[in-house]
Amino acid sequence: MSEFFPYRDGELYAEDSTVAGIAEAVGTPFYLYSAGALTARYRTFAEAFAPAGGALVCYAVKANSNLAVLRLLARLGAGADVVSDGELRRALAAGIPPQRIIFSGVGKTRDELAAALDAGIHQINVESLPELHLLSELAAARGQMARIAIRVNPDVDALTHAKISTGKKENKFGIDIDEAPAAYRLASGLPGIEPVGLAVHIGSQTGGGLGPFREAFRRLAELIVALRQSGLAVRRVDLGGGLGIRYHAETPPALQEYARLGQQIFGPLDVEIACEPGRVLVGPAGLLISRVIYVKDGASKRFVILDAAMNDLIRPALYDAYHDIVPVRLPGAGAILSRADVVGPVCETGDTFATDRDLPPLADGDLVALTCAGAYGAVMSSTYNTRPLVPEILVSGARFDVIRPRPSFADMLKLDTVPDWLMEPNATPSGRGAA
Repeated sequence: MSEFFPYRDGELYAEDSTVAGIAEAVGTPFYLYSAGALTARYRTFAEAFAPAGGALVCYAVKANSNLAVLRLLARLGAGADVVSDGELRRALAAGIPPQRIIFSGVGKTRDELAAALDAGIHQINVESLPELHLLSELAAARGQMARIAIRVNPDVDALTHAKISTGKKENKFGIDIDEAPAAYRLASGLPGIEPVGLAVHIGSQTGGGLGPFREAFRRLAELIVALRQSGLAVRRVDLGGGLGIRYHAETPPALQEYARLGQQIFGPLDVEIACEPGRVLVGPAGLLISRVIYVKDGASKRFVILDAAMNDLIRPALYDAYHDIVPVRLPGAGAILSRADVVGPVCETGDTFATDRDLPPLADGDLVALTCAGAYGAVMSSTYNTRPLVPEILVSGARFDVIRPRPSFADMLKLDTVPDWLMEPNATPSGRGAA
């Protein structure tokens, strides 16, 4: 585990609160975040760039958009990278200044671009010529200047899962690097548009160490030089995000090495640096706590069935992702590990958290923790099978707070509306009689 999720006398703690005590108070399953871990990870990231004059750290809201998490990061000085009007509203509501917000995304709507203009954000990362023309139309009609960066697709393989790769030619993101100079020149001549820089993001949970970043940054730096030689001003560069964390056997690069790479490549160009970390800040700061419902010995396998399910944490089903699964109470000395599949109760074979995992003895009612669940956990959850969204809990020292409550079934049912005509006895659609 970590210093923020330690074992003490065989019991798992979140800072100075027992996980079992929180489970007793709020019920399972639930997400559990450490304020101390969030703070430490943000400061480590920001301080890595300090020797180079600092960077605008725009937290990728999509990783974990809980308002309390955003508020904590805002108080530490974080900006925000948003990809929807909803995320923009969350960032502003959490107290993140608009001057520290970047709006990314390949499919921004007219309303979303208008909202970004209304808010007066730091910059909009433009990903296509149609988007550029629409933004010009909107900004000019308002008498505004939209500060934009052209998001470049550098055709670099991030060596990650295909579903979270964003920097290759066949991916939908950004403007092809060969077409970026023409797009930047076009932007410089459009009404209502002020091109200020370039942006890049090659994927999430990148593999290959710093190699993919080095290649993408090098190509971006060459483009900056070429644009300046043609008489165009480029004063900002957005490095995107994508730094990985250790779920199992990964060896992600150190934050200091990543920051040093950015400085080595872009320092000589005298540009303002922004970056968009997400998972690397919040992933290790969260757990998903679940209770064993049954231990089932099947004909060929043993199954540990949890009360958490794929609707609560979809990453294993969607990406074949690995999360370590640890007991909340350590077994006694000499406990023998045994192999099992760890599954949820949803009626899908894909509702599986782990296959053939060696686990300590577990029995009905025992608590387990799925680690590194602070990113892309609660934000990707759903109410499939009419299962309530699980609570989110924030721990700070010996206190804990519910920062998103579990909705009741009554609350969930109220979200649906039954038409009046269906409430009438023997009603049929459009007045047609039954066959």
